[in-house]
Amino acid sequence: MINKDRLKIIKNFLKKNYLENYKIKQIKGDASFRKYFRIYNKNKSYILASAETEKKSNILNYVLINKFLNKQSIKAPIVLDFEYKSGLALLEDFGNKTYLQLVKNSKNKLYIYKSLIKFLVKLQRINFKTNIFRFQKYNFKILKKEIDLFFVWYLPYIAKIKSSPKIIRLRKLLLIILKNNFIKNNYFVHRDFHISNLMECGLASKNKIGIIDTQDALIGSRAYDIVSLIDDVRIKTTPDLKEKLLDYYLSLAKKEKNFDIKQFKKEFSILSVQRAMKIIGIFSRLFKRDRKNGYLKLIPYTWTILNKRLEDPIFKEVRVIINQQIKLRSKYVN
Repeated sequence: MINKDRLKIIKNFLKKNYLENYKIKQIKGDASFRKYFRIYNKNKSYILASAETEKKSNILNYVLINKFLNKQSIKAPIVLDFEYKSGLALLEDFGNKTYLQLVKNSKNKLYIYKSLIKFLVKLQRINFKTNIFRFQKYNFKILKKEIDLFFVWYLPYIAKIKSSPKIIRLRKLLLIILKNNFIKNNYFVHRDFHISNLMECGLASKNKIGIIDTQDALIGSRAYDIVSLIDDVRIKTTPDLKEKLLDYYLSLAKKEKNFDIKQFKKEFSILSVQRAMKIIGIFSRLFKRDRKNGYLKLIPYTWTILNKRLEDPIFKEVRVIINQQIKLRSKYVN
């Protein structure tokens, strides 16, 4: 529901864009506080993004990043107008056909995923020298803040596990692994590169695949977004498919100059664990703080992914502590 004051602000914004005789329908958004609406006017439709709280700054990021991506021949929604103070942006409408729907309904999932991996490789070849928007780097401080979500939200509120010397040791080990294994900050990182944020824009479009929710993009490791795609927690895929997707990505990446496969695999392993723990923390926060109960049911499968990625020898002691201190004490673990 939109309150009267907010509705008035939205109406004035749309009027400024010559949109008066329209229909407005709220559509399902992401895990943030942003709200999204589809605006129907004559024979056209638009997307209205509305940020009323601390996410207002993301509106400006979204505008600048999408403008930059389109200049790089990456299809992101064109921002038709925005008001930073009001936290509003009027966007091109890509429709409602996400690759989540396409993958779910397809018998040849591998073929679809391969097209998305080709798109990701293209995204990772972006030339930042032409950029006016200064991307932040995915540094240790950000990685640490994200992994701490697991300790701040999941352990006390969902697993009902209090801090202890072993839990403190677990956190310390993870931070040492992150800090001591340099993550190259050279590539565009969407940060949520999964099939719900990838859109099929229609056969008439030269660039068939479109990408949304770009506002949190950073420069970081090339491993991060392929981790997001392969270890997507919203759709279950077999270990065999995951392996084939990684192999296909490597077959493309190896063609590039100076591709260090050993370094990549190390980053892939570390960021797989970091991201899974971050997601478990985010889902716990969404449940506890924001009362979004649906995310709780995604935690067990995220644990399945985490358990698999913890098999890397670098996580030997981490795995022992998790098995002893967490897995035997919480029902939200697979």
